[in-house]
Amino acid sequence: MPSILIADRDQNERIGIGWLVSSYAIPYDKVHSAGTMEDVFEMMEAHTPEVLCIELDMIGRGQWDRLKLLVDQYRPTVVVTTSEATFERAMQGIGLFARDLWLKPQTPEYIRRILTRCCQERLDRKRMNEEKGRGSGSGDNRDVSYLDLFFPGHAQAKSYSLMLAQLEDPKRHPELLRFFEEYPFRDKPDLLPLGETIVGVFPVDAAVSPSWLNQIGKRLLMDWEANNDAPLFLVMYDASSHEQSLNETYAEASQALQVRFFKGYRQVTVVDNRVNWTMIDPFLTPAEQRTWVEMLDEGNREELKQWLYTHFFYKEEPYPEPGLLRIRLTSILAQVRRYMISRGLDSAPLEEEYHRVFETILYSPILYRIVVELLLFINQLLDEAHHPIDESRVDVVEQAIRYIEGRYTDPALRLEEVARYIDRSPSYFSTLLAQKQGSSFRQILTSLRVKEARRLLLETSLSVQEVAERCGFINANYFSKIFKEKTGTTPRLLRNQKKR
Repeated sequence: MPSILIADRDQNERIGIGWLVSSYAIPYDKVHSAGTMEDVFEMMEAHTPEVLCIELDMIGRGQWDRLKLLVDQYRPTVVVTTSEATFERAMQGIGLFARDLWLKPQTPEYIRRILTRCCQERLDRKRMNEEKGRGSGSGDNRDVSYLDLFFPGHAQAKSYSLMLAQLEDPKRHPELLRFFEEYPFRDKPDLLPLGETIVGVFPVDAAVSPSWLNQIGKRLLMDWEANNDAPLFLVMYDASSHEQSLNETYAEASQALQVRFFKGYRQVTVVDNRVNWTMIDPFLTPAEQRTWVEMLDEGNREELKQWLYTHFFYKEEPYPEPGLLRIRLTSILAQVRRYMISRGLDSAPLEEEYHRVFETILYSPILYRIVVELLLFINQLLDEAHHPIDESRVDVVEQAIRYIEGRYTDPALRLEEVARYIDRSPSYFSTLLAQKQGSSFRQILTSLRVKEARRLLLETSLSVQEVAERCGFINANYFSKIFKEKTGTTPRLLRNQKKR
């Protein structure tokens, strides 16, 4: 059985991880612990543990070289922990060939799962080496690592097929990682979680084809959305037709993540090579600048909208390079800025809104959202230019609440739609809601839906699925999850209580 060395400055952390190993009967033969780097060096040389779980923050500047030498010599499976979510810490983990990185505090269930997997992998590797013998070239069978991913030539050239997954909210990537770990893949990929992406590397000998990748990608998307509301974007990279290093394959596959800029989330993109972008002139021509000056001065909203739709809604490949499009949008915003100054509109809160739109152009992951935000801001400017501000603006929140109350059963209702109804930008409307109601749009909408669902469950015989649909929830499982979070009980339990 493999042994494990738990190295952490905090004695409670060492005791806690050791307790997890013994309590869940993870089959480690021996559990060693170390509270200083000198203890780590002594334990590694004396006991050569197969698994090393080490806190990065305890490693001093002059101790890295010796630790790397020991890791290279004894080849343990390394798991690193840290309380600092920084790029430097991630690179230090990569330098130690880390199997996983834990950001403190981490859940006991996650720690148990990773340590169990590390133990099983060591046992499987030992069994394979025993079966194939010393001369079998066992180095070809080791798991891929972060070094293989980021350093050219570290992994030998093969036909690597990848899965790259991104959620709109990266904070929910631990949920997505658990989903992938428990998913019944035909050929289980090695999972390498990064800050903004989860990378899956399929076995080299797997029967991978473009049609299979498309099929598994769509099924993953469907199964994820069945119980989760976080929008997901998947890139499936097929390398069956050529061999190259994992680093080269990842570089090409990660380019395809930018296709999300045009397609949005809830999509699967299958690629087999580097994305070929169309090069465009990112700046407005003098004629286009004059057109924008005229459209703004005339307040021609429909013409402004059609111009943006015509120039920025791309439906077919090849797409323009996203960075060039962002520059082009800032070129348009510069004309809007000139209009603001000429009309005396460059004061708060419009000035704040201008900077928010500028940030949106630079960093928003979806082109459609950028265009909509820009249009809403332009409409807001036109309103302010032609209609002086008065005290009636405070009523827009009440108008919005009434609009939400009349349409909360529509599952497609979004903050942008309500903001459009009251003729305000989404961010400005969101700020007004928080100031006057003390709640966000999503909280207000969910509260209305749950309140109506409770009434229907108690007063009608509709099924849970029907109640969910009538209250604006597309998926009954997601409805039940939200209902329990808000009320403390499930829809079925509430109905059963009513029957008693």
